[in-house]
Amino acid sequence: MPLLEVIKEKCKGCGLCVKACPFGAIEIVNKLAVVKESCTGCGACLDSCKFHALYLREVEKQPKVDVSEYQGVWVFIEHEGPQIAHVSLELLGKGRELADKLSTYLSAMLLGDEISPLVEQLFRFGPDRVHCIEDPILKHYRTGPYVTAASLLVRKYRPELVLAGATTTGRDFASALATELETGLTADCTELDIDPERGLLVQTRPAFGGNIMATILCPHRRPQMATVRPKVMQMPKPVDTKGGEVIRETFDLNEDQILTKIINFIPSTETVNLADAQIIVSGGRGLGAADNFRLIEDLADVLGAAVGASRAAVDAGWISYPHQVGQTGRTVRPRVYFACGISGAIQHQAGMKTSEVIVAINKDPDAPIFDIATYGIVGDLFEIVPLLTQQFKRRLRK
Repeated sequence: MPLLEVIKEKCKGCGLCVKACPFGAIEIVNKLAVVKESCTGCGACLDSCKFHALYLREVEKQPKVDVSEYQGVWVFIEHEGPQIAHVSLELLGKGRELADKLSTYLSAMLLGDEISPLVEQLFRFGPDRVHCIEDPILKHYRTGPYVTAASLLVRKYRPELVLAGATTTGRDFASALATELETGLTADCTELDIDPERGLLVQTRPAFGGNIMATILCPHRRPQMATVRPKVMQMPKPVDTKGGEVIRETFDLNEDQILTKIINFIPSTETVNLADAQIIVSGGRGLGAADNFRLIEDLADVLGAAVGASRAAVDAGWISYPHQVGQTGRTVRPRVYFACGISGAIQHQAGMKTSEVIVAINKDPDAPIFDIATYGIVGDLFEIVPLLTQQFKRRLRK
């Protein structure tokens, strides 16, 4: 229900409030102002009404949480059968860093069925504890059972931070869990750190279409929650370990209480694996047409690389979406990234700037991609890319 109320007896239907609303959330119907669900309660319209026909309802403020009762950094472990998602291991590496800064423990939150073999794998990546619930209902991810199990663990052990991967599963899980726990969530973070003075999680993410970077804090609610896209954080090196503390819990839930049922599981048929590629050759608007992607494909074939693309190339219909790199596509971290005819807008950089080596080819010497490139070649990609392909063929004897 909108926070803004209209006093019908006073409203004259003059329309001044409609012009004053920055969100288009007011309309005039039958000479009366009507507030839509899109109203944010910002109050920008109040002073515009000469008849004092508008007011904002009082909202009861939630009491502040005693943040001193919360301790520990938790990472939600995403897995499919025996395979742990790489992003979860990447977050364990970042979680270790955050936990050390907070002088607290790092825990993996593991939910599923027949998950005991995963526990030993997890300890190799740094957690001090593994909190887990093992139940046949949790064999495959479903929002309801997973959030019920996770909220039980979080409410009992009270971690101060909960991190998850910004994957299809992680985004669904984290947003539902944050709602259940009545706390904040920052999605698709590109950086995480700890404020040394207040001990708060400093969450950085692109905003306004990637044109600015927003820094977000959650000072009054717990746990502080964030999702991070795959390949944004560096994968920690596994180490030999004697293990750690395993804390097992159970929960009481049966299939009759769950709204969703799994009818069938169909694995993805997507053959593009940008996330794990060591070399990526990407093409952008500078290619000019779909047929010209053969230049990118030829170079990628010689190098044994994956083919990537900018959003402009995908939006133009030159190549399919699974190839898209950037804020609205894949986040990648290859050893070598070739950016061919890509200007390097901040939205694209958000998905590839952590590559070890970036080779940029663009005829515009002022293109932003050169600001982050390891090697930059100013020139016509239609001349340079075939020459590179030819030279790599000769050097690699292909």
